[in-house]
Amino acid sequence: MPATRPPPVRQRPWGCRAACAAASAALLTACTGARQAPEPAPATAPPALRLIGTAAIAPGTEVLGTTFGGISGIDYDPVRGRWLLISDDRSALQPVRIYTATLRYTATQMEAPAITGTAPLRQASGAPFPSPRRPEPGVDVPDAEAVRWLPGGDGLLWTSEGDFARGFGPQLREARADGAWVRNFPLPAAFTPSADRQRGPRANATLEGLALSPDGRTAWLAMEAAWVQDGPRPTPQAPGGPLRITAIDIASGEALRQIAYVPDAVAHARRIPWGPQWNGVSEILADGPHHLLVLERSYSAGAGFSARLYRIDTRAGSDTLALPALKTEGTALDTATPKTLVADLGQLGAGTLDNLEGMAWGPPLPTGGRVIVFVSDDNFNPAQATQFIAVEYRPAATGTAAP
Repeated sequence: MPATRPPPVRQRPWGCRAACAAASAALLTACTGARQAPEPAPATAPPALRLIGTAAIAPGTEVLGTTFGGISGIDYDPVRGRWLLISDDRSALQPVRIYTATLRYTATQMEAPAITGTAPLRQASGAPFPSPRRPEPGVDVPDAEAVRWLPGGDGLLWTSEGDFARGFGPQLREARADGAWVRNFPLPAAFTPSADRQRGPRANATLEGLALSPDGRTAWLAMEAAWVQDGPRPTPQAPGGPLRITAIDIASGEALRQIAYVPDAVAHARRIPWGPQWNGVSEILADGPHHLLVLERSYSAGAGFSARLYRIDTRAGSDTLALPALKTEGTALDTATPKTLVADLGQLGAGTLDNLEGMAWGPPLPTGGRVIVFVSDDNFNPAQATQFIAVEYRPAATGTAAP
């Protein structure tokens, strides 16, 4: 979730808005040694994107007894041919929930999606999670941000940024397709902010990104921004501190490995003297067994949103899982994962970008072309909309597909 809503409506803290200019791969230091990463494959020319089409759902649209909006994650089930959307609605009496949808496109256009079902995400007790207006003792009010179908489409993984005000850190959970609770994953202790908030993740800047490996065995979790001890948030003048992307074994729940990623500087300085200016990672997506696509989204008050898509090799960079702190000065013991720009989404011809928070692979084109669908979170703001953007993910001009 991001920084604050653009005027004229009431503001609200966000947590992700990413994108920006200059890619950077900064040197990191730490007070302990780090495990070496597997050897990365030889570099190839970067892929690119081609716009297929866009569609939108207006803010305030009533769907199946709910107010549709707050869509922070999207995924596609190739077994049943259905799309999955997750809403981070924390402003109403409605509980956190998922939607199913149909979404069709051709090589040159995209139809408006049709919402086909909805269900609340549930606690272990079987009750829906509480809304912010009706909290329950001992139960977090989730801030849902990302969702992925598990293989077969009978279950799903979803993340919450946490409920810091009530003492709950970020969460990774498994649910059935109908929203019923299956389990909570025990994340490493370092994912919980310290009592004095001087270490660990920042509130509203935690588990924005979730990717599932092609074999369905590993979940990658991406923080939106650097932990407090790892560096500052991005500004228009400088990139942010390194944020952490962690591999989790789905069967055991064990954290396997972690890499560091440096987000860009904020794309534009704010154009009014108040309001946020933000950049961070809003989603990740597996591109084969060893690569991730990383969506950075940026927002500046008065200047609006921007977004860039990068590609990284998860075998590059050192393992930071055991490192208590990452620094950008001093002895170079660790290296951030290099990133390759795929596209500036603002240059695709899709019009004004909204708050892009989710992305997923869709059915391929008849030509075999691979398709990515992006979706935005309207924050239940009348000045925004739920924006869908379909693009063809194309290999390099040389004709060699990225590994």
